[in-house]
Amino acid sequence: MKKLLIIMLLAISVTLQAQQVDDANWQSRVKVPQGYQFSPLGTQSTTYTVNGFDNFWLGTDFGEPYIATNPKDPLNSVCAYNINNFYYTLDGVNWIKGYPNFPGYSVIGDPVVTYDSLGNVYYLQMYQNGSEYGAAVGKSTDKGVTWSMFSSAYSSTAGLGDKPWITAVQSGGPYSNYLFVGWRQFGSTGMCVVRSTDGGQTWSSPITLSGDQGAYVAAGPNVNIPGGYIYFACTSGGSIILYRSSDGGLTWSYVSTPSSMAGPGVICYGRYTVKNCIRTDNFPRMAVDNSWTSTRGTVYIAFAANPAGPDNADIFVVKSTNYGLNWSSAIRVNDDATTTDQWMPAITVDSRTGRVYVFWYDSRNDPSGNLLTEMWCGTSTNGGNTFINNKVSDVQFNPNNMAVGQGQNQANYIGDYIGNSSIGKTAINVWTDARFNNMGSFVAYSPDFAMLANPNSAFLHSGNDSATFTIKVPAIRGPFDDNVRFTSTLDTLPTSGSIILNFINGKDSITTFPDSVYLKAKIQGSVPPKAYYVTVTGRGTMGAPVHKRSIILYVGVNTLTIGTNREGVCEYKVNGTQFNTKQTLVFVTGSNVTVQALSPKVVGGTQYVFQNWSDNGDTTHTITVNNNISLTAFYKIQFKLIMNSSIGNTFGGNVFYDSATAFTFGVTGRFVNYNNQTYQFRGWTGSGVGSYTSPDSSGFDTVVTRPNGIINPIVQTARWLQVTSVQNISTEIPKEYKLYQNFPNPFNPVTTIEFDIVKTQDVKLQVYDILGREIRTLIETNLGAGKYRVQFNAVDLPSGIYFYKLTTPDYTNIKRMILMK
Repeated sequence: MKKLLIIMLLAISVTLQAQQVDDANWQSRVKVPQGYQFSPLGTQSTTYTVNGFDNFWLGTDFGEPYIATNPKDPLNSVCAYNINNFYYTLDGVNWIKGYPNFPGYSVIGDPVVTYDSLGNVYYLQMYQNGSEYGAAVGKSTDKGVTWSMFSSAYSSTAGLGDKPWITAVQSGGPYSNYLFVGWRQFGSTGMCVVRSTDGGQTWSSPITLSGDQGAYVAAGPNVNIPGGYIYFACTSGGSIILYRSSDGGLTWSYVSTPSSMAGPGVICYGRYTVKNCIRTDNFPRMAVDNSWTSTRGTVYIAFAANPAGPDNADIFVVKSTNYGLNWSSAIRVNDDATTTDQWMPAITVDSRTGRVYVFWYDSRNDPSGNLLTEMWCGTSTNGGNTFINNKVSDVQFNPNNMAVGQGQNQANYIGDYIGNSSIGKTAINVWTDARFNNMGSFVAYSPDFAMLANPNSAFLHSGNDSATFTIKVPAIRGPFDDNVRFTSTLDTLPTSGSIILNFINGKDSITTFPDSVYLKAKIQGSVPPKAYYVTVTGRGTMGAPVHKRSIILYVGVNTLTIGTNREGVCEYKVNGTQFNTKQTLVFVTGSNVTVQALSPKVVGGTQYVFQNWSDNGDTTHTITVNNNISLTAFYKIQFKLIMNSSIGNTFGGNVFYDSATAFTFGVTGRFVNYNNQTYQFRGWTGSGVGSYTSPDSSGFDTVVTRPNGIINPIVQTARWLQVTSVQNISTEIPKEYKLYQNFPNPFNPVTTIEFDIVKTQDVKLQVYDILGREIRTLIETNLGAGKYRVQFNAVDLPSGIYFYKLTTPDYTNIKRMILMK
């Protein structure tokens, strides 16, 4: 058997280094960030369409998705994300978040799902009940909507059971609908597998197999016996090894070593990683061809590996056409010529067509940065010999934007696996996507077709009015060679008259691409006026891929599209009903409608003030809807200047100013007598972009003008210093003016200054430095005749010689003092 070319001596030490750590605890419970927000139960999916192709956004979860499709209903699929986030679809388009509560089990993650041939869903989660670890399995008999039975596939007190996988025998044969679970048992002897022969009610005792990690299980035919072979693949050292059971999982035998490999990416904290130390793995994913085609029985194993040369991560498949005994050389699935990363594959084989689908993360379209990532799929229609690649996701994303740190000296986490499930000539794929800078949950088909409806609305009047719509498939992805058939449905049947939907010339299918069909909508009789919604659905022959587009028929009505230039903030009313987002409202033609703009709207430090309607109508006015009208209420934005001051002599504050309009604020004087105390203004402290902060504490900037205007709410805080308190120390009326020498002198840092005033008048006491610069005004007030004392605190001044000056209309004197620190 020819081994994979990536086996190199330099890779052996790296493989052993990573394996040593991974063996100890490869898939420990992930750490959910504090405050992480998951999508709530009942969440409905959202379809994002780019150039006619759909990605279905399910919500926000925590990585590690797995998906399965009902073999009896191709439109029914289920998928699960980590920490028990479960979704189901009944039409292949709309997904709903459910909740299997696993009563009696404290589930901790690693979800996987499978169907049996009867359409029953099985959902496995690891659990921990105190010192007991295990895997709980839930069963749904109604396509994943409700859950009726739960059991423990295995339990152990020896340690965590890591990364279990589950499969069911979906074919006939003696082991039809048997269930199998494989896992790695830490604290025990290695790889384990169990089976259930009664639909998950009871489980066998574990059978132990040698190996390190992986534990992938799959079922396939044994020559002419459907489901006659059960396969178990795992890693051992730097190789993948395979076990097989021919008696329905009762006993197992080692069969072969399908491939050797070096793990993908680079080693970071003992793990295989890509990008910014995001952990990945080199474990096998396996699928078996159960179709009745020429490739029936072929076993496929997909894995990511580090090839020879500068490339760090590629996707490979090996296959066996003799039930796992011998294996092909490795086939590289990704067909790009770059050295960018491809990692974390999922594989499925369709049981009707034998087509092989491999799905993975891919950075090929960022060859210089090897960072921006997309989801890609490889499809093989020739038994895995070659693969046709195509992109699946519509938006590039940086996986680091969703990566979660797992603690010091740990690689980051985005989940350790993704999933895909075959549906005839297509597969449905599920992954975790960082396009919204979180761990978004997405689903998409591949191969796939794009679908557009043009126009998406029409106005019809009474009588036999009609409109024609083009339903187009402008492009396909991958080797899509299916037919697409379209159907149309009306959401509400009119209570009188009728709306007839027909595809022109009876053509409702497309067999070559690009191509279009034409849908005609015609009214007959007296159809009540309203908006009727038409859903156009396009499907492949197996029911999937499936896509839906909406068309609105406005019958006897017109629309009022109304909103504000401050979407989501400013509010308005239409006939008394209040909105704050743009609305398209339907009214019977000729209706009188009253619109009202609500103003002002204050949000924190921002105010929105109504200016005008786009039709120049009054704040409240009535319009007649005789045609389609678009109306916008325009609001100007104002920002608040919040003024903080312990002294109440400010102006210009606590006012909303028009955006980008000049404004002025200030205090009315540098010195203020407040509660018999004298305060000196020392400057401003500003908060917010565009605010003003004084460059020093001189206090000469009592008035500030900002000519460039205000661009957001700001806060201006006035700083004040209590300079002195004036104490009248005697009732004696002095006979003459006098300024006494301060005491003590020299001083540090407080000294006392006394003076006499012979009559009532304005008094000023100032302090200057040796250069004659005023540094403090101790008094600036009106005093009656008397003897006075003030204290001067120079704690903020340097040592040196200072002068103090007493000034009245009739007297001036200056004395010297010395500050020694």
